[in-house]
Amino acid sequence: MHLLSQRCCQSASRRENGPVNRTNDGSGGTPLGVNLLALRSHNTALVLDLLRTAGAEGISRLELAERTGLTPQAVSKITARLREDGLAAEAGRRASTGGKPRTVLRLVPEAGHAVGVHLDRDEVRAVLVDLDGTVVDRRGGPLDLGAGAEAVLARVAGMVEELRAPGRPAGAGRSPLGVGVALPGPLDHGRGVLHRVTGFPAWDGFPLRDALARRLGVPVVVDKDTNAAALGLAAGGEGGSFAYLHLGTGLGAGLVIGGSVHRGPRTGAGEFGHQVVQLDGPRCGCGDRGCVEALCLAAVGRGETGEAARVLGVGAANLVGLLDIDRVLLGGRTVEGEPEVFLRGVRGVLDARARRTGDAAVPVRVVGGEVAEGAAQLVLAPVFGRGDG
Repeated sequence: MHLLSQRCCQSASRRENGPVNRTNDGSGGTPLGVNLLALRSHNTALVLDLLRTAGAEGISRLELAERTGLTPQAVSKITARLREDGLAAEAGRRASTGGKPRTVLRLVPEAGHAVGVHLDRDEVRAVLVDLDGTVVDRRGGPLDLGAGAEAVLARVAGMVEELRAPGRPAGAGRSPLGVGVALPGPLDHGRGVLHRVTGFPAWDGFPLRDALARRLGVPVVVDKDTNAAALGLAAGGEGGSFAYLHLGTGLGAGLVIGGSVHRGPRTGAGEFGHQVVQLDGPRCGCGDRGCVEALCLAAVGRGETGEAARVLGVGAANLVGLLDIDRVLLGGRTVEGEPEVFLRGVRGVLDARARRTGDAAVPVRVVGGEVAEGAAQLVLAPVFGRGDG
């Protein structure tokens, strides 16, 4: 079995590797390796991540040892395996301060691929990405999430097969390391089981991960669309703590706290759209009244996007007050339709809150991240030791 595929099969989490050691300087920033055979996959992930970060310029074995805390011998064994598997290659030589020039290594992005799938209520998008997260192929089209499990699974399987079909560019004929699937919650990320998706109660209890993995023959990871999008943003360099608010056919939040996606023990974190802000408000699809999602979507339906933005801002202000996050990011097809309106509306509410509390205003931005690309990171992130995917 391919080294990376084996890692995906073993677990979608670094928990398989036990506790993570931290930097020698006590900063708690960069994880260090440990020279134990039982933690070999963890150490390999550290090396892979440094190779990816180094880019085309590459990085020497000595630098890898210094930055991971592994012995030079351990690094040599890991890089030898990576070269045998085609995951690493020489990137030339670099002058050293003494002795012979150092050979530098780089990641081979085309050596592995992952598929990301975004299942929305009315459409599906799928992407094939390489180890760098670069999209090399994509598919998309309409979808009825209420058409039933068999129809939806067949559609997803068909798209995945098209993406990995022989004859496509950039190695697309190879079997992917895994498939990440993102869709509206609530759901159980750990077990890959759906709960009562708002508006589609027939999915309640459906084991999507296992059903799709059997059909595709590769590992599958399932998560909420907002979590996948937030993971994609974090993998792309969005640091610190932030909330990604996604307004499309529904409304949800992806929360990144201290650089890691916060899901909660039951994947219940981020059900942002179902916070009640009007006790006698309109009935929501979840069965409650006056939810932020119901008020936002109703305003959008009336063409009152300014009002929708204000309601979204009220929910965002509640979130800022609760979690003390660094910034708020906005996305989703509805926001992308009128980005300036939503930016002004949400920023106005947050700025007003800051004036009342005396705190610094929380920055707000509209981001263009695609959920399907974030879904692919559900597969790739654990390979590089970046969170639990």
